[in-house]
Amino acid sequence: MEAWMSRFKFTFAIPLAAALFLSSGCGKKDSSSPAGGGKTASQSSKNKDTYVHVTISDIDSLDPAWSYDTASHMVIENLYEFLVAYKGGSITELEPQVAEKVPSIENGLLSPDGRTYTFPIRKGIKFHKGGEVTPEDVRYSLIRFMLFDRAGGPSSLLLEPVTGLDSTRKDGKPLDAAYDKAAAAVTVEGDAVVLKLHKPFAPMLTVLASWSPIVSKEWAVAGAGWDGTKETWKAHNNPEKTAEAFYDQENGSGPFLLERWDKKTKEVVLTRFDDYWRGPAKLKRAHIKGVDEFQTRKLMLAAGDADSIYADYLQQPLLKNLPGVELIDDLPRIDMNPSIYFVFDIETKGNPNVGSGKLDGKGVPADFFADVNVRKAFAHSFDYEGFIRDVNRGKGTRAVSFIPKGLFGFNPEQAHYEYDIAKAESYFKKAHGGKLWQNGFKFTLAYNAGNQPREVIANMIKRAVESINPKFQIDTRPIQWSTYLDMSNASKLPMFIMGWAPDFPDPHNFAFPFLHSNGNYPRLQRYKNAEADKLVTAAMTETDAEKRRAMYYRLQQIAYEDVPSLYILNSVLYRTQRSWVKGYVYNPIHPDSPYSCPLYYLSKE
Repeated sequence: MEAWMSRFKFTFAIPLAAALFLSSGCGKKDSSSPAGGGKTASQSSKNKDTYVHVTISDIDSLDPAWSYDTASHMVIENLYEFLVAYKGGSITELEPQVAEKVPSIENGLLSPDGRTYTFPIRKGIKFHKGGEVTPEDVRYSLIRFMLFDRAGGPSSLLLEPVTGLDSTRKDGKPLDAAYDKAAAAVTVEGDAVVLKLHKPFAPMLTVLASWSPIVSKEWAVAGAGWDGTKETWKAHNNPEKTAEAFYDQENGSGPFLLERWDKKTKEVVLTRFDDYWRGPAKLKRAHIKGVDEFQTRKLMLAAGDADSIYADYLQQPLLKNLPGVELIDDLPRIDMNPSIYFVFDIETKGNPNVGSGKLDGKGVPADFFADVNVRKAFAHSFDYEGFIRDVNRGKGTRAVSFIPKGLFGFNPEQAHYEYDIAKAESYFKKAHGGKLWQNGFKFTLAYNAGNQPREVIANMIKRAVESINPKFQIDTRPIQWSTYLDMSNASKLPMFIMGWAPDFPDPHNFAFPFLHSNGNYPRLQRYKNAEADKLVTAAMTETDAEKRRAMYYRLQQIAYEDVPSLYILNSVLYRTQRSWVKGYVYNPIHPDSPYSCPLYYLSKE
């Protein structure tokens, strides 16, 4: 892969120092363990075979072609395997997984033009419910992933570079060409699977490292899933979340298998798969629990009932003096989290978040945020630096665009919005021909329950906006994560707060989800800019680094002018775990990192 990128001058990188740091898999450690050579009772793990991680989120789905949130994908990466995988903490070095080798020009498995990848499939890999992984399973999995294409899902990550299509549908109807292109691009040749791209795409292997989950075709078909034929694929395109057996069942080949998923208690229990081809994991079981209240998570950690927990910087001082607890701090990120998103065409029917649904002081209409003056007013109503200073405890730096600082294409001179109540008032007075200022408005700004920084963001916006005009009213309330995702997918949240963790370390993985009309967030926001769509598509395959950089600079300016979203923070994070946990590896690409990592690495003393 490195030779191909050098050959075509296709650049994507984070600073060298950060890359070296990330490869080490660790950050600054703050251990609260008592001094001395022996272990206290509080430092002795209760059950060395069982790992308990306590987070705040519930799972949306276990279907690897549906899930596009970190909570779900964190579980999925332990159930399923991929063609290739990131090696340890590196974001540039890959190792084979289901494939026997990582394709390169040197080993003859990557064509000189960068379009054809050959993956010899490893023999002897067993599925959890019986049978071995075959090249046909791999082909089926890749094509299913592309054609499933649920609205707001991950399918475009493979679909676009492989077929040249950014969606399988036009005007809501499935395209025959989608199946034809996908089926022709993925073929079985003996014991290998051959993948032919529409155009060269340098990050392709890093995409496959996170988004090539291999499922059992036989098991899927037996469970009324897609049978792999052209005649039936449309019936499985953009389905309801619970329509497929994969929603709450699995048959992967990963190191753990699903024992149970209790949706009411927000708990997932995984059991070690003893026939795993690399050998059994050190842990026998893993529990992933969703607990909204920080105090409960903290008490579980202190008592040894949890081995690691989710905690933010507001909560860090309350963890520093816990005996036997280790904080691994200053872990650099390449994400965009949190961000604030405006919905241009709010779904008002049956929507409790919009009040009357009119601009009458008792609600907001569907097009409330379609007026750029409203978006600019809100952009000047948030205290970005105050959030970083007071909520994030000074950690991280101000984000000025959707591309993280240090990633190729980032423009350090990009214009951006500052906290300025006077400017906010001016834009509010211009909005909707003056009616907004005269009549006022009311809507609900929701956040996912248990996420304290997002709760603070919602209330910071509420206080600032309501201080401008007594007729402005914003209610804030928590919603469970899976419900929050459902409501945002239905465009029923007038504005919402989420984050973006990278699928692969390239600016396209930020430009597409933030600005392309078929991207993850614009589809929820119902936002479309024709110039942005063209530039995102062109920049994806541009091989001249300077031309590509110029495209991303223009896209960042479009984001500034259109204000579809507000970008807050170039973040660093920390991990909280008991000191008896061993084997933790930090990689910013791992879903839900740094709070979790692949369970196969972990053990307990």
